[in-house]
Amino acid sequence: MTSIYNFIVEPLGETYNNKIKVEDKNLILNTKVEKHKFVNNYAQVVAIPKAFTTPIKVGDIILIHHNVFRRWYGMDGKQRNGKAFFKDNLYFVSIDQIYLYKNKDTWKSINNRCFVKPIENKNQFKSQKEERLVGILKIGNKSLEELGISEGDLVGYKPYGEYDFLINNERLYCMKSNDIVIKYEHQGNEVEYNPSWAQSG
Repeated sequence: MTSIYNFIVEPLGETYNNKIKVEDKNLILNTKVEKHKFVNNYAQVVAIPKAFTTPIKVGDIILIHHNVFRRWYGMDGKQRNGKAFFKDNLYFVSIDQIYLYKNKDTWKSINNRCFVKPIENKNQFKSQKEERLVGILKIGNKSLEELGISEGDLVGYKPYGEYDFLINNERLYCMKSNDIVIKYEHQGNEVEYNPSWAQSG
């Protein structure tokens, strides 16, 4: 079973991460299946495409776009799978829907994706808890390295290009290399910002 242009994957866990345990009961957090925040973004690779080669192998864990497992309701009110659904518990994923892969213990970016962690806002006169458009590069890529921007660097990035993911209990912003616009010198007082809900996730 192999696709020509797409990866075939299965969800790592359920297709939605929308339940928390409260004593002996499960509490469902969302009221609509269309809400992307609760769709599972983690999958395991079952088959790789034949048309091209990537470093991703069968069995790897990948971080994917929230639309892959998302379900929706038709005009008849019945719940349906999205267009990525293949059969049973398997889904098609294109290469541009994959942001990270992990075949051992380390997450690695694919193509031009990178991940930035925001830092705490030090300005006591602002209500925002994190500094806007500034963060620490946590997962970089080759194109950024060629520009002298490495993991651990303090960077500035464009607005509206960042999307948050929960990775190893850290909220990180996913963006593309060209969303990184500047490399700052560390001042020495930067503190990474991680909301409490991410740490308990």
